[in-house]
Amino acid sequence: MKIGYQGVSGSFSQMALSRFFAGKEYEEKCYSDFNELFIDVAEKKIDYGMIPVENTTTGIIARTYDYFQYFDLHAVGEVVVPVDQNLIVIPGSSIEDIKEVYSHPEALSQCQSFFKNHPHIKPVVYEDTALSVRYVKAKNDPHKAAIASKLAAEQNDMEILFPRIQDNIHNMTRFLCVSGKDEKVKGANKISIMMVLSHSPGALYHALGIFASKNINVVKLESRPIFGKVFEYCFYLDFTGNPEDPDVIEVLRQLEYDCLALKVFGAYKADSIVY
Repeated sequence: MKIGYQGVSGSFSQMALSRFFAGKEYEEKCYSDFNELFIDVAEKKIDYGMIPVENTTTGIIARTYDYFQYFDLHAVGEVVVPVDQNLIVIPGSSIEDIKEVYSHPEALSQCQSFFKNHPHIKPVVYEDTALSVRYVKAKNDPHKAAIASKLAAEQNDMEILFPRIQDNIHNMTRFLCVSGKDEKVKGANKISIMMVLSHSPGALYHALGIFASKNINVVKLESRPIFGKVFEYCFYLDFTGNPEDPDVIEVLRQLEYDCLALKVFGAYKADSIVY
C-alpha cells in the first residue's frame, strides 16, 4: 500500500496514518499541499490519503473538507489523534530568550492562552508544524521557537521547553482516510454527506426531520459556501448508521428527492475515541 499525507515526518497527519494502519505494511508519501494529495488519491496513484477534517478546539478544517466537493473521493475510515502542542526550542534556550514562535495557523490558534501569558512572544505563521521545527533548528537561533508534536521534537533532537501548551487539554484532531475507490467497509457505522437545499423556509428543518423520523442521530452539521456562487451554501453532515440499514437507505432516498444536490462522501467505522 502507498499512503499519502500533507506535511513531513513528525506531523500529526503522520501520527494519524501510523495509528490507523498499525500492524500493516505500507509506504508513506509526503505532500507539500492538499491539492496534489487529493489529485493523486482520485487518480489512484496512491491507495489512500490521510486528511485532517476537524479539531475539537478550532472546529472544521474547511480547507480540506471543501475538497470533497471537487474530487470523486470516498471516506473509508476515521481516526482521532490527541493533539498535544509543545513549545520546542534550541536546546538550552529559556522562555526569556524566545521572541518568535513558528507554527501552522491551526496550531497557533489552539495556543492563545500561551501567547496572552507571554506577550513579548510573537506568533509567526508557518506552513506546517513539523516543518517549523526543522526551520527553527536550521536557524539555530535561541530567539526562535516552534509549536509542534513531541515526535517532531524527538526526530530533530530539539528540546521541549513547555509541553502541552494548547488551550484545551482534550485537544484532538479527527482525520478521514480517503480512497479513490468506493470501498465497502465492514461494520461501517458512520456516514458523511454533503447536501444542497433550496432557498425556502423550513428546508433545513425538513431535511433534519427526515433523520428524526427514522431515529438517526446527526452528529455534525456545518454550512460552507459553494464555490463560484454568491452567498449560496451547502451543508456537510455526519450521521450514525450503516449504508445497508433499511432506515438509512430510506433517509438517503428521501434526501435525494428533496435536495438540490446530494453527495455521499463515504461510510466508515467511527473511531472509538470519539465516543
